[in-house]
Amino acid sequence: MELRVLKYFLMAAREENITRAAKLLHVTQPTLSRQLMQLEEELGVKLFHRSRHSILLTEDGLLLKRRAQELVALSDKTVQELSHKDAVLSGEIGIGCGETKSMSFLSEQIYLFQKKHPLVQFSIYSAIADDIKERIERGILDIGLLTEPVDIGKYEFIRMPYKERWGVLVRRDSRLAEKSYVCPEDLVDVPLLMVKRELVKNELASWFGDFYERLQIAATYNLIVNAAAMVRSGVGSALCFDLGTVYNDELRFVPFVPILETGSVLVWKKNQASSKTVSCFIQWVKNAI
Repeated sequence: MELRVLKYFLMAAREENITRAAKLLHVTQPTLSRQLMQLEEELGVKLFHRSRHSILLTEDGLLLKRRAQELVALSDKTVQELSHKDAVLSGEIGIGCGETKSMSFLSEQIYLFQKKHPLVQFSIYSAIADDIKERIERGILDIGLLTEPVDIGKYEFIRMPYKERWGVLVRRDSRLAEKSYVCPEDLVDVPLLMVKRELVKNELASWFGDFYERLQIAATYNLIVNAAAMVRSGVGSALCFDLGTVYNDELRFVPFVPILETGSVLVWKKNQASSKTVSCFIQWVKNAI
């Protein structure tokens, strides 16, 4: 597969029309149609459902679309990194971030670094730790801000200066909203929204102890913004960090007692050459801490 043909495929998938896609790509319609058919022959699958006026992706086409987007993004990133060898720092730094207070600290460092190196751009991808690690492995992201517990055996890391405190996010009209703190027994028989990551579930199970088996899990989630929307709608109360910024007058965060805290780490791959720009930013954060 040629990268050029993958870009043709992505344009055709986006436009869902050969004529429009060919015009945007500055090629003739027969040329684009031939390239797409040759790609199907090369892969041995049908990528499009074709009609007189439109084309739609098949299941195999949807899979290739995801992979092609990653390959094109990685190619563009490589070109950027190799194009900036002069003394002036420039280029893009890709950072995957979990939901954590440490993002405030990292954002401040991004601002100060960019103030000194205005040609540097940052691309921020928000997700859970497992997803971020996968993208670092593929080379799509340079750095990850991960909340613990997390396996960082493959990574160099910097421990962030802030700790996250666990608790429960509830509606203002919940009986729990009047409490100063909640204990494990307070959450039995309360519909709960549980985090999706297994390592974090294990951490929470240790805190709940014998009460864990009696919990009512209404749903699982990976981003607290979505969980907060479910709390507002009455689906349940969310077990989460105290991020503060996503809450409003309708909701209240009530901390756990005994206190349960979680750290976070900034990670990058061991024994992997990074661009000068990425290396300088990592050193910048180290110095700040």
